[in-house]
Amino acid sequence: MSIPAFSDIAKPSNDLLNKDFYHTAATNIDVKSKAPNGVTFNVKGKSANEGSTSGHVEAKYTDAPSGLTLTQAWTTSNILDTKVELEDKIAKGLKAEVLTNFLPKSQKFGAKLNLYFKQPNFHARAFFDVLKGPTANIDAVLGHEGFLAGAEAGFDVQKAAITRYSAAIGYMMPDYSAAITATNSLSVFSASYYHKVNSEVEAGAKATWDSKSSNNVGLEVASKYRLDPTSFAKAC
Repeated sequence: MSIPAFSDIAKPSNDLLNKDFYHTAATNIDVKSKAPNGVTFNVKGKSANEGSTSGHVEAKYTDAPSGLTLTQAWTTSNILDTKVELEDKIAKGLKAEVLTNFLPKSQKFGAKLNLYFKQPNFHARAFFDVLKGPTANIDAVLGHEGFLAGAEAGFDVQKAAITRYSAAIGYMMPDYSAAITATNSLSVFSASYYHKVNSEVEAGAKATWDSKSSNNVGLEVASKYRLDPTSFAKAC
């Protein structure tokens, strides 16, 4: 199994508990097409079941020989987004992204740099907001035979200060996983478990304690039963 990103160490249980429920999941629409010259067009829409629908129109072009990908999008909030990606060219397993956004009405401009580095037993990410702060968010996960250990930290470059930090350990296999996370500067603790019992039944649970706000432990339990290849039922 490939090593997950830090935010995905508890993903199997989180997906079972949070996805596919009408009151928590947004409704999405995604339409794709590809031109003869290789440019991919994508129209995405999203509705949170209340309020207006957001979306964007996107065009994407990949130059395979150079490993360069260019994506440009225009959102319903009137934001022009540009993303340039370069993968496996600087170093094997390294992907670099430069993201910019421009708001025509206010003339505001943003720029970010993201780095992703994956090896068989290591997965690291770094996110830099170049114009705000600047700030950096870095995380890394080490894995061996299903066992995982990871950490995350936020850093304000201008203040030369760590703004937040988290840690997690876990065990992940194709049919089951378990994780313990300590987030929000080690103040919110969670323990989660996921089990794919068979091809039809999945079960999971999560316990959470916020050491700064309460002495109570929150408990969530969910299960999923596949009725047939195209439908399923979930309870939480």
